[in-house]
Amino acid sequence: MILVEDINGDGSTGVALPATPLSSGPPAFTNHKPVAFFFTNHKPVAFAATAPAHTHVVEKRGSEEARLLAWDHPTVGLPPPRHVPPRRGLAPLPRLAVAAAGQAPPPRPPPVPRPLRHALASLALRPAPTPGPNYGALFLSLGSNDTAAAHLRALTLHPHVAGTRANSLAARYVRDALSFPAHVTPYSVLLSYPVHRSLSLSAPGRGATSFALRQETYRGDPYAAAAAEAIPTFYAYAASGSVSAEAVYANYGREEDFAYLAARGVHVAGKVALARYGRIHCEDIAHNARAAGAAGAVVYTDPLQYGGAPGEAPFPDSRWLPPSGVKVGSLFRGVGDPTTPMWASSDGCERLSVEEAMRTDDMPLIPALPVSARDAMEIHGAIGGAVAPPGWQGREDSPVYRLGPGPAVLNLTYLGNDTMATIENVFAIIEGAEEPDRYVILGNHRDAWTFGASDPNSGTAAMIELAQRFSVMQKQGWRPRRIVIFCSWDAEEYGLTGSTEWVEENQEMLSSRAVAYLNIDVSVVGPGFLPSTTPQLDELLQEITKVVQDPDNSSQSVYDSWIKSNGSPKVLRLGDGGSDYSAFVQHAGIPSMNIVFGEGPGYLVYHSLYDDYVWMEKFGDPGFRRHVAAASIWGMMALRLANDEIIPFNYMSYAIELETYTKVLENGLKGTAVTCSPLYNSIRDLRTAATKANNEQKELREQLLSKQLNKDSMKIRQLNDRLMQAERAFTSREGIFKQEWFKHLVYGPSDQNDWDTAVYPGIANAIASARSSNTSESWKSVQHEIYRVARAVAQASAVLSGRLT
Repeated sequence: MILVEDINGDGSTGVALPATPLSSGPPAFTNHKPVAFFFTNHKPVAFAATAPAHTHVVEKRGSEEARLLAWDHPTVGLPPPRHVPPRRGLAPLPRLAVAAAGQAPPPRPPPVPRPLRHALASLALRPAPTPGPNYGALFLSLGSNDTAAAHLRALTLHPHVAGTRANSLAARYVRDALSFPAHVTPYSVLLSYPVHRSLSLSAPGRGATSFALRQETYRGDPYAAAAAEAIPTFYAYAASGSVSAEAVYANYGREEDFAYLAARGVHVAGKVALARYGRIHCEDIAHNARAAGAAGAVVYTDPLQYGGAPGEAPFPDSRWLPPSGVKVGSLFRGVGDPTTPMWASSDGCERLSVEEAMRTDDMPLIPALPVSARDAMEIHGAIGGAVAPPGWQGREDSPVYRLGPGPAVLNLTYLGNDTMATIENVFAIIEGAEEPDRYVILGNHRDAWTFGASDPNSGTAAMIELAQRFSVMQKQGWRPRRIVIFCSWDAEEYGLTGSTEWVEENQEMLSSRAVAYLNIDVSVVGPGFLPSTTPQLDELLQEITKVVQDPDNSSQSVYDSWIKSNGSPKVLRLGDGGSDYSAFVQHAGIPSMNIVFGEGPGYLVYHSLYDDYVWMEKFGDPGFRRHVAAASIWGMMALRLANDEIIPFNYMSYAIELETYTKVLENGLKGTAVTCSPLYNSIRDLRTAATKANNEQKELREQLLSKQLNKDSMKIRQLNDRLMQAERAFTSREGIFKQEWFKHLVYGPSDQNDWDTAVYPGIANAIASARSSNTSESWKSVQHEIYRVARAVAQASAVLSGRLT
């Protein structure tokens, strides 16, 4: 590994870490030792140093004179001194900021004056004491592109939908590959499979067209035989039934799209709504269609979003979705097992009957089917009525989109098998040495609608690769301070089912013991780093990305590329219902993270037959460097959270962000009698509590370093408890307004779009209701929701500061 410091901006270079290959990227550091490197004829040797805490370049690369670099960091630890062979032909690299554990790197020092060179060099002549193992650097050095690729290939040989034998075999594969003591926890839940589907089009002056509803294999497809095992294109939990009715075009199927149709006098009631995928998820499209009175829904992938430019070849010649591609999914708007709403699906538990579960408002209650762009273009060509507005049109080579209704008539039939089935969560555990009652949890779901190379098994391969690095470290003596738990969730695609049932079943234990949950669903679909966290993890994530090499540019870190692409580190929040972090954050109030390289769930072959190993190898991650980078960030986050004596949380980000949210909220409430003063007051207290907690962390770290405090001190334990529990205080047992399962009052899913994060979701729902009814009582409800959030923030402040009234 290499640490490079270009102090003068002229190509001056820096440190080679002796214990690791020079080609493997910037190092991580895990102990506190001043270190110097003495360079002669390009051969560095480590020595002790008492120089200031800076990196100094004495001479540029190429000089035969001595060069000295000194670095002092609270977490620096190096292996015994040894020579590093020279590397030929190295081009100058830009400065890599290093902050692997606990604080930002020191400021750039001035150039070292020539008179100081010999004095500084003389400091390097005392041999360094043997330090402790540098497990962070070891972890980063063990990343293996080939390992990630091999696991992904094995996981994606066959389609593996939840509840099937293929997915049970995948569970065994993951269990055996995780390298630590593992077990399987089964649940009996309501799943849904297709029995029969048909769709035909008829219109005056043309014969009937029956659609094949089949995704075609591609030229040279190595998985053509396995593709026959894929479950036919369908929507899970769609209502069984037949509909024959005129088609109405509803754009993206959003509430505002159906409102536009109503304003134009286009009647949706009793019709089949044709909508395109891309702005909201399929379950919300079906829900909105039913709310508008539609008798059925057909959803397609528009070439405008997914087909590339006119004439451009699709996959396998490019990354674009083929014309026969279909995005399947689940239409269940709830979370977990539909037969056990609000409680765990454990043995002998209370349950709704299948019939009762299928009649709830979280179900679509109408027949619906996903179709391809090719089929949808034929339907569009037969729809009449007014021309749709420009924002509703398709690609330039598509037919003109019209609103309808008719004269095109769609004959839709769907028969589903909604049945109880067994799903299997897989867990592997690394026991903690000092705090075996504290959990750092890493999770990824395993089930896929088809082959699942991106969603979810790019994440599964990264998790296995990460776990195998930890196994090597364990053989070399590493043992985490806290327990590390690997989770392979099942039935995520149906409604976050496996993770939800486990969190519900273990909520009290998790509430008192879980430090954090680190999720990866889709780990890789392309270039660009896109993280989501709860705010107290922001600072730690930035530190970690500074020591992980950018998989697409080896001259910089992930952090460097992250800030270049956004101007500043862009971090999303975890309020949406997009993956398995939902139960941890939104139900249990556990600090969480999710990361992905690329576009995330909007990628082109999402939930289609073409999400296979070939697409990943050619377009998602050629070389599998992004898989390794994702695993490196994921694992380094886990290492810090599992190993640091003081949990590295900083709640100042929370206070700053809540102030910003509240200003936006206040602007939206102008002209009403509602006040945000209670929120501002509680946020002010949170800022004070965050400052106090940060000061305590700094003081305790100094005491640890000076040996004035034992790492098992009750002072550290008490502070860690407060840091861990403060997130829980943002939850409410009653849940958010209109969405009671979701307990987090700051972050939750939008009531209109499950993919969107709503800030203050209960307040947002109350405002929507108030604007609809515009009664004094409805606006009082908005004020009540503001007070609820203010109380939650005040509770979080009290927990964080450790005070009683």
